[in-house]
Amino acid sequence: MSFVSPGFLLFLPAVLALYRLTPWRQRWMALLPASYFFYACHSPWLLSLILLTTLVSYGSALRIERAETRKQKRRAVALDAAVCLGILFLFKYLDFALGGVFSLLRLFGVESGFTGFHLLLPMGISFYVFQTMSYTFDVYRGTIRAERHLGYYALFVSFFPQLVAGPIERPGDLLPQLKAPNPLEQEDIAQGVRFLVRGYGKKVLISDFLAPFVDTAYGDAAGAGGAAMVLATVLFALQIYCDFSGYSDIAMGCARLMGIRLTENFRQPYAASSIRDFWRRWHISLTRWFTDYLYIPLGGSRRGLARQCVNILAVFLVSGLWHGANLTFVVWGGLHGAFLVAETLLLGRRQLTSSLGRGLHRAVTLVLVCFAWVFFRASDLSQAVFILRSIFTDFRLPNVLTGLGMGRVELILACLLVLLLPMLERLPALEVEKNRTKGRYAVPLLYFLLAVAIVACRCLVLTEHGATAFIYFQF
Repeated sequence: MSFVSPGFLLFLPAVLALYRLTPWRQRWMALLPASYFFYACHSPWLLSLILLTTLVSYGSALRIERAETRKQKRRAVALDAAVCLGILFLFKYLDFALGGVFSLLRLFGVESGFTGFHLLLPMGISFYVFQTMSYTFDVYRGTIRAERHLGYYALFVSFFPQLVAGPIERPGDLLPQLKAPNPLEQEDIAQGVRFLVRGYGKKVLISDFLAPFVDTAYGDAAGAGGAAMVLATVLFALQIYCDFSGYSDIAMGCARLMGIRLTENFRQPYAASSIRDFWRRWHISLTRWFTDYLYIPLGGSRRGLARQCVNILAVFLVSGLWHGANLTFVVWGGLHGAFLVAETLLLGRRQLTSSLGRGLHRAVTLVLVCFAWVFFRASDLSQAVFILRSIFTDFRLPNVLTGLGMGRVELILACLLVLLLPMLERLPALEVEKNRTKGRYAVPLLYFLLAVAIVACRCLVLTEHGATAFIYFQF
């Protein structure tokens, strides 16, 4: 099941009603089966992986607390990491690793007809694996106590709003909320609706509208020309932001309707004034995870400038590989690591004070981010290199719209939707208006009009193109 599938329109109200009708101490017994059902609609047998990672991390955390020596604790952490990362490697990276081995063997004249196992990649595996690992790491560090109640812990791992594409929640943030009474508050309802409208607006109105044009250009880069590829990359930057942040907004909205607050995962990343600032705004939960569990343990910035630069590159290479088993993602991560190292060497931690300086840095940052997006979106490295070469050798400005399969009407609509994005971004920040006659919080008329527009566009998308999956489902 997906947030944009018709079944979810029935699933969410039913779960919310069941949640409110169930006594708060037993709500986990309603939410846990609902979360498993939500995931099982994609592939029932893959639930076994969630159950396995849940049981292993649950048992490892209890073993860590009962251990009498640090060596025993480390063994428990190592067991959990081996199982979780082993599952992730098996389903996501095995074919990639074997392909590299066989490519190396071909250099020595050894040929093989092996084409890979082609195992089905479970949705959200990278997210829930990292979430369970953060739990055992935090128990090992002593920042939280091990959860004794298996039902609550299983719900923490599989909570359906953020199960498939995050945000990656910390146990200290989410577990207490799952256990709390969370009474029905009208402010939570109003804010939840805002997040839902913002998320569906980004996904359906903007991301799904831009997707066919990006796919057309990247599907035929040779025929599109360099100018079309520049515009397609800019559109992809908007598409992936509206797609991924839209998912996070919908997840936050669903949880907020239950009185649960998820971690903010995006904060206007394309307004960043540096690459470091970009990663404080983009996929915040993942940046925080890598900072706490990889960058700082490697030494962070505590062991000199040279070691800091090496640590930055290592973290971003791993981050790129986390996104997918393809060299394009590794290069994408490596580029961001190189950009951040260059910033560290050239600027250090100096803050820009002038408006001109901040504006220039924002422009440079946006260009660098879009440059890296070429590798993220390209099917392989050869296509990425071809696209970058065509920008300088085959620009073809008069054919820019033809290369995207876009007409003038579609261009005007795309511009209007881009102008709509800032209004969508501001929705959760608007103050709740109080209806004096009824003494209740009311949803402004703007929300209703936007909801109607989203439903209408969703019907058109389903009729003309079919449902579009969220991009980060493949990670």
